Amino acid sequence: MAATDLRTRVAGHAATRRRPFWTIPRRDALVGYLLVSPQLAGSALFVLLPLGLVVWYSLQEWNVLAGTFDFIGAQNYAKLLADPNMGAVLTSTALFSAGLVVLNLALALTLAILLNQKLAGTVFFRTLFFSPVLVSLVAWTIVWQFLLQGEGGVNALLAVGGLDGPNWLRGEGTALLSVVVVQVIKNVGLNMVLFLAALQGVPRQLYEAAQLDGAGPWTRFLRVTVPLISPTILLTSIITVVGSLQVFAQIAVLTQGGPGMSTTVLVYYLYQQAFQFRHFGYGATLSVLLFLIVAVLTLVQWRMRRKWVFHES
Repeated sequence: MAATDLRTRVAGHAATRRRPFWTIPRRDALVGYLLVSPQLAGSALFVLLPLGLVVWYSLQEWNVLAGTFDFIGAQNYAKLLADPNMGAVLTSTALFSAGLVVLNLALALTLAILLNQKLAGTVFFRTLFFSPVLVSLVAWTIVWQFLLQGEGGVNALLAVGGLDGPNWLRGEGTALLSVVVVQVIKNVGLNMVLFLAALQGVPRQLYEAAQLDGAGPWTRFLRVTVPLISPTILLTSIITVVGSLQVFAQIAVLTQGGPGMSTTVLVYYLYQQAFQFRHFGYGATLSVLLFLIVAVLTLVQWRMRRKWVFHES
Protein backbone atom coordinates (compact mmCIF):
# COMPACT_ATOMS: atom_id res chain seq x y z
CA MET A 1 0.00 0.00 0.00
CA ALA A 2 2.82 2.32 0.92
CA ALA A 3 4.64 1.50 -2.33
CA THR A 4 1.49 2.32 -4.36
CA ASP A 5 1.12 5.71 -2.62
CA LEU A 6 4.79 6.43 -3.26
CA ARG A 7 4.46 5.61 -6.99
CA THR A 8 1.36 7.84 -7.18
CA ARG A 9 3.18 10.76 -5.59
CA VAL A 10 6.19 10.35 -7.84
CA ALA A 11 3.96 10.24 -10.92
CA GLY A 12 2.12 13.36 -9.77
CA HIS A 13 5.36 15.24 -9.22
CA ALA A 14 6.63 14.18 -12.63
CA ALA A 15 3.43 15.38 -14.29
CA THR A 16 3.75 18.69 -12.49
CA ARG A 17 7.33 19.11 -13.67
CA ARG A 18 6.34 18.31 -17.24
CA ARG A 19 3.60 21.01 -17.30
CA PRO A 20 4.72 23.87 -19.62
CA PHE A 21 5.35 27.23 -18.03
CA TRP A 22 3.85 29.30 -20.87
CA THR A 23 0.29 28.16 -20.55
CA ILE A 24 -2.50 29.89 -22.48
CA PRO A 25 -3.66 32.00 -19.47
CA ARG A 26 -0.10 33.16 -18.85
CA ARG A 27 0.44 34.04 -22.50
CA ASP A 28 -2.84 35.99 -22.55
CA ALA A 29 -1.84 37.81 -19.37
CA LEU A 30 1.56 38.70 -20.86
CA VAL A 31 -0.07 40.07 -24.01
CA GLY A 32 -2.40 42.16 -21.88
CA TYR A 33 0.47 43.57 -19.83
CA LEU A 34 2.43 44.37 -22.99
CA LEU A 35 -0.55 46.22 -24.48
CA VAL A 36 -1.12 48.40 -21.41
CA SER A 37 2.58 48.91 -20.64
CA PRO A 38 2.97 52.03 -22.89
CA GLN A 39 0.06 53.71 -21.11
CA LEU A 40 1.38 52.69 -17.69
CA ALA A 41 4.86 53.92 -18.57
CA GLY A 42 3.46 57.22 -19.85
CA SER A 43 1.36 57.71 -16.73
CA ALA A 44 4.32 56.94 -14.48
CA LEU A 45 6.69 59.22 -16.43
CA PHE A 46 4.40 62.17 -17.12
CA VAL A 47 1.91 62.03 -14.19
CA LEU A 48 3.22 60.19 -11.13
CA LEU A 49 6.85 61.31 -11.41
CA PRO A 50 6.03 65.05 -11.89
CA LEU A 51 3.49 64.85 -9.07
CA GLY A 52 6.08 63.35 -6.77
CA LEU A 53 8.63 65.98 -7.77
CA VAL A 54 6.15 68.78 -7.08
CA VAL A 55 5.56 67.42 -3.58
CA TRP A 56 9.33 67.19 -3.08
CA TYR A 57 9.91 70.74 -4.34
CA SER A 58 7.22 72.02 -1.97
CA LEU A 59 9.48 70.95 0.88
CA GLN A 60 12.42 72.92 -0.48
CA GLU A 61 13.53 76.53 -0.70
CA TRP A 62 14.78 76.79 -4.27
CA ASN A 63 16.55 80.04 -5.13
CA VAL A 64 17.32 79.92 -8.84
CA LEU A 65 19.27 83.18 -8.88
CA ALA A 66 21.52 82.16 -6.00
CA GLY A 67 21.67 78.54 -7.09
CA THR A 68 20.65 77.22 -3.64
CA PHE A 69 18.36 74.30 -2.95
CA ASP A 70 17.64 73.81 0.76
CA PHE A 71 15.29 71.44 2.54
CA ILE A 72 12.92 73.40 4.81
CA GLY A 73 10.27 70.81 5.59
CA ALA A 74 6.72 72.11 6.06
CA GLN A 75 7.63 75.80 6.15
CA ASN A 76 6.04 76.45 2.76
CA TYR A 77 2.79 74.90 3.99
CA ALA A 78 2.91 77.09 7.10
CA LYS A 79 3.45 80.07 4.79
CA LEU A 80 0.42 78.96 2.78
CA LEU A 81 -1.79 78.96 5.88
CA ALA A 82 -0.52 82.40 6.91
CA ASP A 83 -0.65 83.96 3.42
CA PRO A 84 -2.83 87.12 3.67
CA ASN A 85 -3.67 86.94 -0.05
CA MET A 86 -4.97 83.37 0.06
CA GLY A 87 -8.50 84.37 1.10
CA ALA A 88 -8.89 86.71 -1.86
CA VAL A 89 -7.32 84.17 -4.24
CA LEU A 90 -9.61 81.33 -3.15
CA THR A 91 -12.65 83.62 -3.27
CA SER A 92 -11.84 84.70 -6.84
CA THR A 93 -11.23 81.07 -7.80
CA ALA A 94 -14.53 79.92 -6.30
CA LEU A 95 -16.53 82.74 -7.93
CA PHE A 96 -14.88 82.19 -11.29
CA SER A 97 -15.40 78.41 -11.22
CA ALA A 98 -19.00 78.62 -10.01
CA GLY A 99 -19.94 81.24 -12.60
CA LEU A 100 -18.20 79.40 -15.41
CA VAL A 101 -19.70 76.00 -14.59
CA VAL A 102 -23.27 77.27 -14.13
CA LEU A 103 -23.29 79.49 -17.23
CA ASN A 104 -21.50 76.96 -19.43
CA LEU A 105 -23.68 73.97 -18.57
CA ALA A 106 -26.95 75.92 -18.60
CA LEU A 107 -26.20 77.60 -21.94
CA ALA A 108 -24.84 74.40 -23.51
CA LEU A 109 -27.94 72.41 -22.52
CA THR A 110 -30.28 75.18 -23.73
CA LEU A 111 -28.53 75.39 -27.09
CA ALA A 112 -28.52 71.61 -27.44
CA ILE A 113 -32.28 71.43 -26.79
CA LEU A 114 -32.98 74.19 -29.33
CA LEU A 115 -30.69 72.69 -31.98
CA ASN A 116 -32.14 69.22 -31.46
CA GLN A 117 -35.37 70.38 -33.10
CA LYS A 118 -36.10 69.56 -36.73
CA LEU A 119 -35.90 73.13 -38.00
CA ALA A 120 -34.22 74.78 -40.97
CA GLY A 121 -30.73 76.11 -40.34
CA THR A 122 -29.86 73.91 -37.35
CA VAL A 123 -26.70 72.60 -39.07
CA PHE A 124 -25.49 76.17 -39.63
CA PHE A 125 -26.08 77.16 -36.01
CA ARG A 126 -24.43 73.99 -34.70
CA THR A 127 -21.34 74.89 -36.72
CA LEU A 128 -21.52 78.52 -35.60
CA PHE A 129 -21.66 77.74 -31.89
CA PHE A 130 -18.98 75.04 -32.08
CA SER A 131 -16.51 77.02 -34.20
CA PRO A 132 -15.01 79.03 -31.25
CA VAL A 133 -13.76 75.75 -29.77
CA LEU A 134 -11.43 75.41 -32.77
CA VAL A 135 -10.02 78.94 -32.53
CA SER A 136 -6.63 79.49 -30.90
CA LEU A 137 -7.13 80.36 -27.24
CA VAL A 138 -4.62 83.22 -27.21
CA ALA A 139 -5.95 84.72 -30.46
CA TRP A 140 -9.51 84.49 -29.14
CA THR A 141 -8.54 86.20 -25.88
CA ILE A 142 -6.60 89.01 -27.60
CA VAL A 143 -9.59 89.81 -29.82
CA TRP A 144 -11.86 90.00 -26.78
CA GLN A 145 -9.32 92.20 -25.00
CA PHE A 146 -9.87 94.84 -27.69
CA LEU A 147 -13.64 94.33 -27.73
CA LEU A 148 -13.97 94.85 -23.96
CA GLN A 149 -11.91 98.03 -23.68
CA GLY A 150 -13.54 101.32 -22.75
CA GLU A 151 -13.90 102.29 -26.40
CA GLY A 152 -14.02 98.76 -27.75
CA GLY A 153 -16.56 97.01 -29.87
CA VAL A 154 -18.87 95.99 -27.04
CA ASN A 155 -19.32 99.56 -25.79
CA ALA A 156 -19.68 100.82 -29.37
CA LEU A 157 -22.54 98.37 -29.82
CA LEU A 158 -24.12 99.55 -26.56
CA ALA A 159 -23.74 103.18 -27.65
CA VAL A 160 -25.95 102.46 -30.65
CA GLY A 161 -28.73 101.76 -28.18
CA GLY A 162 -27.93 104.85 -26.14
CA LEU A 163 -26.11 102.99 -23.35
CA ASP A 164 -22.75 103.96 -21.85
CA GLY A 165 -20.74 100.85 -21.09
CA PRO A 166 -17.86 100.66 -18.59
CA ASN A 167 -14.28 99.62 -19.17
CA TRP A 168 -15.14 95.98 -18.60
CA LEU A 169 -11.65 94.74 -17.78
CA ARG A 170 -10.76 97.56 -15.37
CA GLY A 171 -13.74 97.49 -13.03
CA GLU A 172 -13.66 95.21 -9.99
CA GLY A 173 -17.33 94.40 -10.46
CA THR A 174 -17.07 93.61 -14.17
CA ALA A 175 -13.57 92.16 -14.74
CA LEU A 176 -14.28 88.70 -13.34
CA LEU A 177 -17.65 88.52 -15.09
CA SER A 178 -16.03 89.52 -18.38
CA VAL A 179 -13.43 86.77 -18.15
CA VAL A 180 -16.14 84.22 -17.32
CA VAL A 181 -18.25 85.26 -20.31
CA VAL A 182 -15.26 85.14 -22.68
CA GLN A 183 -14.42 81.63 -21.48
CA VAL A 184 -18.04 80.45 -21.69
CA ILE A 185 -18.43 81.65 -25.27
CA LYS A 186 -15.14 79.99 -26.18
CA ASN A 187 -15.96 76.50 -24.88
CA VAL A 188 -19.74 76.23 -24.68
CA GLY A 189 -19.81 74.53 -28.09
CA LEU A 190 -17.98 71.46 -26.78
CA ASN A 191 -20.54 70.75 -24.06
CA MET A 192 -23.32 71.62 -26.50
CA VAL A 193 -22.17 68.85 -28.86
CA LEU A 194 -22.00 66.35 -25.98
CA PHE A 195 -25.50 67.26 -24.81
CA LEU A 196 -26.78 67.14 -28.37
CA ALA A 197 -25.46 63.61 -28.82
CA ALA A 198 -27.09 62.57 -25.54
CA LEU A 199 -30.44 64.12 -26.49
CA GLN A 200 -30.46 62.32 -29.81
CA GLY A 201 -30.07 59.05 -27.93
CA VAL A 202 -33.29 59.52 -25.94
CA PRO A 203 -36.06 57.30 -27.44
CA ARG A 204 -38.93 59.33 -28.90
CA GLN A 205 -41.40 56.72 -27.63
CA LEU A 206 -40.76 57.85 -24.06
CA TYR A 207 -41.78 61.42 -24.90
CA GLU A 208 -44.89 60.18 -26.67
CA ALA A 209 -45.86 57.96 -23.74
CA ALA A 210 -45.34 60.79 -21.27
CA GLN A 211 -47.39 63.14 -23.41
CA LEU A 212 -50.24 60.61 -23.57
CA ASP A 213 -50.15 60.47 -19.76
CA GLY A 214 -50.69 64.22 -19.64
CA ALA A 215 -47.13 65.35 -18.93
CA GLY A 216 -46.33 68.87 -20.08
CA PRO A 217 -43.05 70.02 -21.67
CA TRP A 218 -41.42 70.89 -18.33
CA THR A 219 -42.46 67.60 -16.75
CA ARG A 220 -41.19 65.65 -19.75
CA PHE A 221 -37.88 67.49 -19.49
CA LEU A 222 -37.47 66.74 -15.76
CA ARG A 223 -38.84 63.18 -15.78
CA VAL A 224 -37.58 61.90 -19.14
CA THR A 225 -34.80 64.07 -20.56
CA VAL A 226 -32.74 64.82 -17.45
CA PRO A 227 -32.57 61.23 -16.12
CA LEU A 228 -31.57 59.79 -19.50
CA ILE A 229 -28.86 62.39 -20.19
CA SER A 230 -27.62 62.46 -16.58
CA PRO A 231 -24.43 60.47 -17.43
CA THR A 232 -23.53 63.19 -19.93
CA ILE A 233 -24.35 65.88 -17.36
CA LEU A 234 -21.92 64.18 -14.98
CA LEU A 235 -19.20 64.01 -17.65
CA THR A 236 -19.58 67.64 -18.71
CA SER A 237 -19.72 68.88 -15.13
CA ILE A 238 -16.46 67.11 -14.22
CA ILE A 239 -14.73 68.38 -17.37
CA THR A 240 -15.97 71.93 -16.84
CA VAL A 241 -15.11 72.06 -13.13
CA VAL A 242 -11.57 70.79 -13.72
CA GLY A 243 -11.13 73.16 -16.67
CA SER A 244 -12.37 76.16 -14.67
CA LEU A 245 -9.69 75.55 -12.05
CA GLN A 246 -6.93 75.48 -14.67
CA VAL A 247 -7.71 78.72 -16.51
CA PHE A 248 -4.56 80.79 -16.95
CA ALA A 249 -4.12 82.29 -20.43
CA GLN A 250 -7.38 84.25 -20.28
CA ILE A 251 -6.42 85.87 -16.98
CA ALA A 252 -2.86 86.58 -18.13
CA VAL A 253 -3.97 88.27 -21.36
CA LEU A 254 -7.14 90.06 -20.25
CA THR A 255 -6.57 91.31 -16.70
CA GLN A 256 -3.20 90.10 -15.32
CA GLY A 257 -5.06 89.26 -12.12
CA GLY A 258 -6.45 92.78 -11.61
CA PRO A 259 -7.89 95.14 -10.83
CA GLY A 260 -6.52 94.51 -7.36
CA MET A 261 -6.84 90.76 -6.90
CA SER A 262 -10.38 90.47 -8.20
CA THR A 263 -9.37 88.08 -11.00
CA THR A 264 -6.31 86.48 -9.39
CA VAL A 265 -7.35 82.85 -9.46
CA LEU A 266 -5.21 80.11 -7.92
CA VAL A 267 -3.42 79.12 -11.13
CA TYR A 268 -2.44 82.69 -11.90
CA TYR A 269 -1.31 83.28 -8.30
CA LEU A 270 0.80 80.11 -8.59
CA TYR A 271 2.38 81.52 -11.75
CA GLN A 272 3.13 84.83 -10.02
CA GLN A 273 4.79 83.20 -7.03
CA ALA A 274 6.86 80.71 -9.02
CA PHE A 275 7.84 82.57 -12.19
CA GLN A 276 7.55 86.27 -11.34
CA PHE A 277 8.73 86.30 -7.73
CA ARG A 278 10.98 83.20 -8.14
CA HIS A 279 9.47 81.45 -5.11
CA PHE A 280 9.54 78.02 -6.71
CA GLY A 281 9.12 76.09 -3.48
CA TYR A 282 6.03 78.08 -2.54
CA GLY A 283 4.75 77.76 -6.10
CA ALA A 284 5.06 73.98 -5.79
CA THR A 285 3.08 74.18 -2.55
CA LEU A 286 0.31 76.06 -4.35
CA SER A 287 0.40 73.34 -7.02
CA VAL A 288 -0.20 70.71 -4.35
CA LEU A 289 -3.14 72.75 -3.05
CA LEU A 290 -4.59 72.99 -6.56
CA PHE A 291 -4.19 69.24 -7.05
CA LEU A 292 -6.00 68.53 -3.78
CA ILE A 293 -8.87 70.87 -4.68
CA VAL A 294 -9.32 69.26 -8.10
CA ALA A 295 -9.09 65.74 -6.65
CA VAL A 296 -11.61 66.46 -3.88
CA LEU A 297 -14.14 68.11 -6.21
CA THR A 298 -13.83 65.30 -8.74
CA LEU A 299 -14.22 62.65 -6.04
CA VAL A 300 -17.28 64.41 -4.58
CA GLN A 301 -18.95 64.57 -7.99
CA TRP A 302 -18.10 60.94 -8.68
CA ARG A 303 -19.49 59.80 -5.33
CA MET A 304 -22.68 61.85 -5.71
CA ARG A 305 -23.43 60.26 -9.08
CA ARG A 306 -25.19 57.36 -7.33
CA LYS A 307 -27.89 59.71 -6.10
CA TRP A 308 -28.88 61.32 -9.38
CA VAL A 309 -27.24 59.60 -12.36
CA PHE A 310 -29.59 57.20 -14.15
CA HIS A 311 -28.74 53.48 -13.82
CA GLU A 312 -26.06 54.18 -11.17
CA SER A 313 -26.26 52.38 -7.82
